Amino acid sequence: MAAVRAAERSRRDTLALRRQRIGSSCKLFFSHDPVKIVKAKGQYMYDEEGRQYLDCINNVAHVGHCHPDIVKAAHEQNQLLNTNSRYLHDNLVDYAGRLSKTLPEKLCIFYFLNSGSEANDLALRLARQYTKHEDVIVLDHAYHGHLTSLIDISPYKFRNLEGQKEWVHVAPVPDTYRGLYREDHEDSVTAYANEVKNIIEQAHTRGRKIAAFFAESLPSVGGQIIPPAGYFQKVAEHVHKAGGIFIADEIQVGFGRVGKHFWAFQLQGEDFIPDIVTMGKPIGNGHPLACVATTKEIAEAFAATGVEYFNTFGGNPVSCAIGLAVLDVIEKEHLQAHATEVGNFLMKLLKEQKIKHPIIGDVRGSGLFIGVDLIKDQAERTPATAEAEYLITRLKEEYILLSTDGPGRNVLKFKPPMCFNKDDAKFVVDTIDKLLTDMEKQCLNQEKTSTCST
Repeated sequence: MAAVRAAERSRRDTLALRRQRIGSSCKLFFSHDPVKIVKAKGQYMYDEEGRQYLDCINNVAHVGHCHPDIVKAAHEQNQLLNTNSRYLHDNLVDYAGRLSKTLPEKLCIFYFLNSGSEANDLALRLARQYTKHEDVIVLDHAYHGHLTSLIDISPYKFRNLEGQKEWVHVAPVPDTYRGLYREDHEDSVTAYANEVKNIIEQAHTRGRKIAAFFAESLPSVGGQIIPPAGYFQKVAEHVHKAGGIFIADEIQVGFGRVGKHFWAFQLQGEDFIPDIVTMGKPIGNGHPLACVATTKEIAEAFAATGVEYFNTFGGNPVSCAIGLAVLDVIEKEHLQAHATEVGNFLMKLLKEQKIKHPIIGDVRGSGLFIGVDLIKDQAERTPATAEAEYLITRLKEEYILLSTDGPGRNVLKFKPPMCFNKDDAKFVVDTIDKLLTDMEKQCLNQEKTSTCST
């Protein structure tokens, strides 16, 4: 009966109850006119009126919303057993074995958890225990999770709270479009890596010691950034020399999303291997699951404390069954190759729009991780924040769910379920073209009116 009553509840009533019962800091998409979603399938979501929306942003439903193979795996294991990892169970070791085949050989020890935040918090603990150092270098605008330890290493958050801690050091994001060193710089890779080297040297003069360089393989909140190839290698060299380790946060971008590779850090080249990799979001296709992969040496140093690491639900049989099913679907449906094909097609269409519409300053990405940087002017590349907000609002009215990121909230971010196809890509870009054309006409009419009145 409760489920029936909830299904019959109006959007307005649901919104009123949310405002009454849920913390106001928990924000909604399109807060001025939120969408009530009651079901989803593949790359589509449906509201209470049955209207279909194309989901361009949900990288959690990695292989598609409510994929039948994932639902089946969860249901079948739930009927048999779900318990903690203190009991022997094949799903745990089988899943670790499958993940190990996707990673460089030295990343062979796994810890399973429930969320990306838990994974990044554990990675921080591992780094500090292994190096016996405290300090962490992060990229500007980074976001690594909602735990206190991770807010401290997330400039995106801490700048609005208590500020930067003494043990946190912020390096410029390696953005070659609007960063310190741009596409016309003779060697942006070395220049950005030297910024990290300088931070290390300055920390040492103050008696600080570096435990880790902690970075998303592709900065997402920072604006869908693609670091230039070779940057991580040079940074890792400086960090290792200082006695620290390199942590690659793959929580947003792992599991074949970038197309060319299974992991986004592999875009840097075969000669780069992080010391720790963290995983979350897409790993469970909507089920709470996360993982930390590391080396035997780091894991042994962590165990040497004599303090047990135990996570009640981490690595339980149901979670591991789901994780295995996600890997099966990626392989069976060739989703990594699909991400390359559809992503290249989408990038081509968007770059054609860049030629047509001056507001599009940059189109960047890999596979189905794409950012469209909207600007007010070509010379200064001023973020077109208001225009981006208007555009995603209008897209929602056309039943397309897209959102913005970046410090200027002006970068359209594409991170759809991996079943997103070429027809979807064309539909989105055609709609963006239509809306931008309408915006340009409105702007031109306003300029004419203003000129006439003066």
